Amino acid sequence: MPRTRLELENFERQFLAPYAQFSGDTRGRKYNEPPPVWRTQYQRDRDRVIHSRAFRRLEYKTQVFLNGTGDHLRTRLTHTMEVAAISRNIASALKLNSDLAETIALAHDLGHSPFGHKGETVLARLMKGKGGFEHNQHSLRIVEELEQKYPNFSGLNLSWEVREGLAKHHTAYDHPGRRKGFDAKNSSLEAQIANLADEITYYSHDLDDGLDSGLLSEKELAKNVRVWAHAAKLVKKEYGKLPDESRRYFTIRTIIDMQIRDVVETSERLIEKAGVKSADDVRLCAKPLVQHSAERAKLNLELRHYLYKNLYYNPVVHQPNLRAVKLLGQLFKYFMAHPKEIGESSRKRIKKVGLHRAVCDHIAGMTDRYVMLECERLFGKSIKL
Repeated sequence: MPRTRLELENFERQFLAPYAQFSGDTRGRKYNEPPPVWRTQYQRDRDRVIHSRAFRRLEYKTQVFLNGTGDHLRTRLTHTMEVAAISRNIASALKLNSDLAETIALAHDLGHSPFGHKGETVLARLMKGKGGFEHNQHSLRIVEELEQKYPNFSGLNLSWEVREGLAKHHTAYDHPGRRKGFDAKNSSLEAQIANLADEITYYSHDLDDGLDSGLLSEKELAKNVRVWAHAAKLVKKEYGKLPDESRRYFTIRTIIDMQIRDVVETSERLIEKAGVKSADDVRLCAKPLVQHSAERAKLNLELRHYLYKNLYYNPVVHQPNLRAVKLLGQLFKYFMAHPKEIGESSRKRIKKVGLHRAVCDHIAGMTDRYVMLECERLFGKSIKL
């Protein structure tokens, strides 16, 4: 006989820590639905995210390098999948709800604009005084209203706990504002895991993509970044001389392993020290309990500064991105003057949310390549970045 939802919920209560977020204790959904039969509530949420159109569009949105620059470079989708895998790993190690952590990770970038963080900056400027634009808040809007798949409600009708994770997704890059309905000082430990997994992932894959593109070198990393130097030394000691691709891969894998070990060991100590007995106890804590150690945080800051200087603001990456985001401004101005061009579903929303927000929603949902195709269609010239 297949396992039922109730059996899966009982399994969680048997084997997860008491401060995990149990799926049987969910605060529910905005719209009542019959519970799933063979899945937990968070497994249902995960499947809804994966089957959303916004999730599929991530394949054609920039992570660091413009989408289409290279077949092996990360996109926003591959980044998301890596965050989800690391989230499950950490949650499992800490005896937390890996389904919830994975689902938050899979949904955390649904609202990202085309052309990465630079595209987000442009939309935020264009929406100044009109409600602004922040991609975590836009992820919430996608799952709460913009996806149109179900007959009885707008959005995906995800559980409160997943939406809480999106509302409170906080990293070195992401600083969402407060959102009504999610007023606790903190979020679940599973949501905190997704935050840290996001950082671990982009540190590691940005190193990999930077090396693959030739913009970073192992020699310079060994001289300037202690995280890399230490991992490279461990790999050489254990495996000796390796082919270039294998050596880079194992070095980056070692960095990820060290990051995860540090998060698990540090968080375990902080959770024990806090004395939390339930998921709601966690939400009352003033500071996150899922953290890096102070030493690891310092090393990561060193790595982050190096990546900014030598990768993100390298002209090879920076200049094409700057040219690309100019297209967003041109499209925004055009659509404001020609609202009939934004498509039927977006047009229908103008009366409800206003023209600025309808145009912003339309552009934010575009992939990189669709932005360029629209510019070619509307402005009659080939786009080269």
